[in-house]
Amino acid sequence: MSIESSVGKAFAPGHITGFFEIHDDPDPRRKGSTGCGVVIDGGIAAIVTPGEEKTEISLDGVSVNADTTRSLIEQIVDLPVHVECTSSIPIGCGFGASAAGALSTAYALNDAFSLGLTSNQLVEAVHIAEVSNGSGMGDVEAQYFGGVPIRKVPGCPPYGVLDRVPSPSFEVHCIVLGELSTGSVLNDGGFMREINSAGRSALRSLLSRPTIANFMELSKQFTLKCGLASDRVIDAIEAVGAAGGMASQAMLGETVFACSDGSVKEDVLEALSTFAEVTTYNVTSCYQHPG
Repeated sequence: MSIESSVGKAFAPGHITGFFEIHDDPDPRRKGSTGCGVVIDGGIAAIVTPGEEKTEISLDGVSVNADTTRSLIEQIVDLPVHVECTSSIPIGCGFGASAAGALSTAYALNDAFSLGLTSNQLVEAVHIAEVSNGSGMGDVEAQYFGGVPIRKVPGCPPYGVLDRVPSPSFEVHCIVLGELSTGSVLNDGGFMREINSAGRSALRSLLSRPTIANFMELSKQFTLKCGLASDRVIDAIEAVGAAGGMASQAMLGETVFACSDGSVKEDVLEALSTFAEVTTYNVTSCYQHPG
């Protein structure tokens, strides 16, 4: 395939973090976070074609700077490209959109220009772009791993170590109540001390009992301990609990995510809908109940 006719397409899923701990390191490949979250079937799709004079990136038809994606592009190609992204997740609300945009672009670039890079090499490039721009610390690895990933050791492959909470496929119901800047939180020393202490404790507790119910409970405890939740977020979490479901705040975003068993699903949806429009995503893993 000639460069002039090259087209690459790829999709990367969103990731909702329930709790985390930041780990700093002078090596960006080892820098990152530990914690746990869920990978959803909504995300960002990218179409890559050769550019003209300079690299151009659009999101849902609007030109954007997309610093993380731009940094990723500069790492793996040395020519201008045109990147057209479309999103099925909210931006800037705790769904790992910056990582999903860069990861889908990386795979699309590899496809379009036959770069011959492996998945681990692509994930490494996106991870470096993420931590260098302060837009995220562990979403990339989680999105690559899928399911309900537990980030046990920070960093990209081969340094990072991940496991999963075993679970059949289930639904996650989300409401977005506003935006929360990842950078503003990660740069606040007071917040980070609280976050790291709470995140470390939550990870230990999850590894001793790796279930979805425990993950949701630990995520809620983490949210309340860290003081990042607005009154409205707390009200929504409590309303879901009163309806028989489990809810917490997406990290980092003014977003509430909830799950429930079938018997109380409608009650949970009704509780969430009093705060904002509800969007439901699927979380899929290889584990399934027999039968």
